Amino acid sequence: MRDPDEDLVVRVGAGDSRAAAELVRRHLPRMVGLARRMLGDAAEAEDVAQEVFLRVWRHAAAWKPGQAKFETWMHRVAMNLCLDRLRRKVRDGGEVTPEMPDLRASATRALDDRQRRDRVREALQALPERQRAALVLCYYQDRTNIEAAEIVGVSVDALESLLSRARRSLKTALAAERADLLSGLETG
Repeated sequence: MRDPDEDLVVRVGAGDSRAAAELVRRHLPRMVGLARRMLGDAAEAEDVAQEVFLRVWRHAAAWKPGQAKFETWMHRVAMNLCLDRLRRKVRDGGEVTPEMPDLRASATRALDDRQRRDRVREALQALPERQRAALVLCYYQDRTNIEAAEIVGVSVDALESLLSRARRSLKTALAAERADLLSGLETG
């Protein structure tokens, strides 16, 4: 199967800025989305996406078609950059601060939606890095298990195990959150 980005990558490697702009157009939303879900911060997500495309520009000339899809390589770079940032935050004692959602609906619905998104985002951020990566790649980035396993650097069986544990953890965390909310309504 031919890589749909192969011609563009070759052109970028030759210094073609139009080809680079086309790669950015094709892949920027997915890179930002991946980083936003991994990091929980829109500004950091944009920084990661920019770094991914800088690396594309720098390394396109060395790209060897046929080893992996170029998009898979980009996802791997983005994932590694996100994991580096997460590890740095843990090491520095910082916390990931979730972004503020866009509130366009009615005030009540917007608050409910925001609280729901925040609960899911917090539960997602609480997952171990590799479980979060597996979940984000498969459910938010629509990567196949084979692609996600390649990006994370594990076997497909290991990825499926990570997904299973991640889903279980999210279900438990969100069920506990729901129970706390309901008990608060009963006592309040």
